[in-house]
Amino acid sequence: MKTIAVIGGGITGVTTAYALAKRGFSVTLIEKHRYAAMDTSFANGGQLSASNAEVWNHWSTIFKGIKWMLKSDAPLLVNPKPSWHKLSWFAEFIAAIPHYDKNTIETVRMAIAARQHLYAWAEAEGIEFDLKRKGILHIYRDKAGFEHAAGVSKLLARGGLERRAVTPQEMRAIEPTLAGDYYGGHFTESDATGDIHKFTSGLAEAIVRLGVDCRYGCDVTAIATDGQRVRVGTLRGGDSDSGVFDGVVICAGTASRQLGAALGDHVNIYPVKGYSITVHLTDARSQAAAPTVSLLDDATKLVCSRFGADRFRVAGTAEFNGFNRDIRADRIRPLVDWVERCFPGVSTRSVVPWAGLRPMLPDLLPRVGRGRAPGVFYNTGHGHLGWTLSAATADMVAGVVEQALGRPVAQAVPASLAA
Repeated sequence: MKTIAVIGGGITGVTTAYALAKRGFSVTLIEKHRYAAMDTSFANGGQLSASNAEVWNHWSTIFKGIKWMLKSDAPLLVNPKPSWHKLSWFAEFIAAIPHYDKNTIETVRMAIAARQHLYAWAEAEGIEFDLKRKGILHIYRDKAGFEHAAGVSKLLARGGLERRAVTPQEMRAIEPTLAGDYYGGHFTESDATGDIHKFTSGLAEAIVRLGVDCRYGCDVTAIATDGQRVRVGTLRGGDSDSGVFDGVVICAGTASRQLGAALGDHVNIYPVKGYSITVHLTDARSQAAAPTVSLLDDATKLVCSRFGADRFRVAGTAEFNGFNRDIRADRIRPLVDWVERCFPGVSTRSVVPWAGLRPMLPDLLPRVGRGRAPGVFYNTGHGHLGWTLSAATADMVAGVVEQALGRPVAQAVPASLAA
């Protein structure tokens, strides 16, 4: 049986391990934390949002970043201190601007495909993750933002997604709790929300039942290939170990750049920090005043999702500040203010802040497929859409591994049934 190491126990690593195990591979999952989904997959915005597939490679993004550079509470914040990593990333980001249309269309196609895999896997494994299939409403306060979104809707349609413009009156009907004045909105009925941590934890239990060897609390200390097999050195609890595998899939988030370099691959991932707050709806008034339909506020770059009766998640912003994981009060305050402005009946007395580092590639597309050396594969760099795209890219990379290494066992599950 072919042996595969999957490095990373977040949403992309666990879904990749699942897709490989369903195809009959002998899979070892290596994760630095004691449990799955404890890093960037812990408390994101919750949106399964094909409607948010627009890539960021646009000159307007550059201009906004420059304008907001010294504004600590800006939706997009860039630390002006230069580094070679940051400069090279932005150079590649600018080089990808001509591919804005093509990359947006490709992203939305992956997002649509991912839904079917994710829903099917959750049903097959009995995973409850506060799934709400009530759509996502994008809200706009001015004509310029609304009209830009209309152009994006045309791109999304070319990728197979239906998103329709709605009036302020229709917005109120879709989500009656929303306060404030708006020019209009765009609504995607087919989008959904769910708790990424609950889903990943549930699928992590499922892969154990499928025979995956989950090695938690393991730091990868070395990785190398001899052109035929891959050796992975680890450290757990002071004890070092190493294993040799027929292949390895790098799903290590922001650590993928360093691991890729050790294997001879350029994986220019930059850690883009995002923040979230989880508002605990501890009283009946707050529960009634919180939205049940997910929103994306384009002006503030914030999203919100409702998890069950008593949790409300707000997340967003982008901070280019290296591997800094600090939870800054001046970055959290705008999220709390947004809740109080848009949903004044919700109490913000019980708010839990969080920050995570999104693994973002310059063209905003994930890297899915082979590396330079035989037996090396990647499923990483999903940026702000890891939750949205993960199930599709996991199935994609598992297919690439199977094609490269052959069917692992005669009775392997057919690819058409692996979803």
